[in-house]
This record gives sequence, C-alpha cells and structure tokens, in this order.
Amino acid sequence: MKFLRWSITAFMPEQFFGPLFEVDEAVAWREELRVQKKSVVFTNGVFDVVHAGHIEYLAWARAQGDALLLGLNMDESVRKIKGERRPLVPFSDRARILRALRCVDAVVGFAQKTPEVLLDRIRPDVHVKSAQYREEELPERAVVLQHGGRIALAPHQSGRSTTDLIATILQRYGQDD
Repeated sequence: MKFLRWSITAFMPEQFFGPLFEVDEAVAWREELRVQKKSVVFTNGVFDVVHAGHIEYLAWARAQGDALLLGLNMDESVRKIKGERRPLVPFSDRARILRALRCVDAVVGFAQKTPEVLLDRIRPDVHVKSAQYREEELPERAVVLQHGGRIALAPHQSGRSTTDLIATILQRYGQDD
C-alpha cells in the first residue's frame, strides 16, 4: 500500500476564501460594485484572536448592505494601538481566518492606526463601528460623511472582547500552573 503525502492546504481550496486586496484592488472592487448598484459596508479592526463577539459584530455589519469589506490593521499598526506584545496572531493568519468567514466578502490591510486614509479611497456606503463608541468621537466620521456614507453602530456585547479572553487565559493558565 502506498501512502500519499499531503498537506492541510491541499484540502483548503481558495474558492472558500474571500480575496485579500491591496488598496488599489479594493478601490476597483468597490467601484465595480457601485456600477452594479450594490452597497458596500466597511468595518475595520485588529481581530487578533477571533471570538464569538467578533463573529456577531461582523455578521451584523454584513447585514447593513450588499457586501462587507473588512479593513484589517497590519502588525505594525496593531503594535501602535495595542502595545508591543500584540498582535498575538500575525497579519497573514488573521487575514486568512477572516477571509474564510461567510459574512466577510473581502479583506484589505492598512498600516495606519485609524482607517481615514483607506475610507477616503474606498468611500463605502456604510461604515460600521461598535456601539461602545460614540459616532461624534470617531476620527473617521468626517471622511465617511464627506463621501455621502453613513455610520452604523453595531450592538456591543459586553464581556466578549479579546482583552477579556486574554485575561481569562492568563487567569486559568497563568505562571502558577
């Protein structure tokens, strides 16, 4: 009997993953959808350790329009936001996980701490943020409104965050175990 050598990637056809765009590709994709009269929803974040709160948030965001483009902070911008110990999961892995979600149509990376530059290029119909923020406090608010978009605040699920998950892991599996 002959044994076949295989790798896990042999069983993960790319057709099950949404695209990972460079900025110019994301702009072209958005314009193609605009021509088709489809609304594009944009959200962004770190998505370091994907958990149920993220999934609920992304599904809610996707329900706000015809397609969801997720702006994903690249590793250096994550360090600027979260500190030198983050991200726990590198950009390429975070992007791959998010691209596999049915509610995420495409992912685009960005290097800035906040997405104003990207939003100015993408010009989404809807920009989704968590209701833990107030619309008037969002640094990207002016850019979204300037292009005729609207901001939608997704319900915030208290206790479902990466910070909470990390705290639980440390509590259960800390140094003293």
